[in-house]
Amino acid sequence: METITLGSQGQLVLPKAIQAIHQWVEGTKFVIWDKGSEIVLKPVSTFPISQLESPNTPSVYQGVPLTLEDMEKAIDIEAGKQK
Repeated sequence: METITLGSQGQLVLPKAIQAIHQWVEGTKFVIWDKGSEIVLKPVSTFPISQLESPNTPSVYQGVPLTLEDMEKAIDIEAGKQK
């Protein structure tokens, strides 16, 4: 555990080892939560939050539906290639 000090402008400097472990670089943005006796810092996601399609969205696949047997056969063939 390391101790850090609050600077005159309210800045905290995170130890380089912590930065390296999490691959945080200068300019990384964080959200902060006040949990009463502690604070939590979490880096802002670098990717936008995905929106799932509605279950009513038509499938992209336009071919003849495969049977369960056909799907299992395809899996077996691909699994055999991995050996």
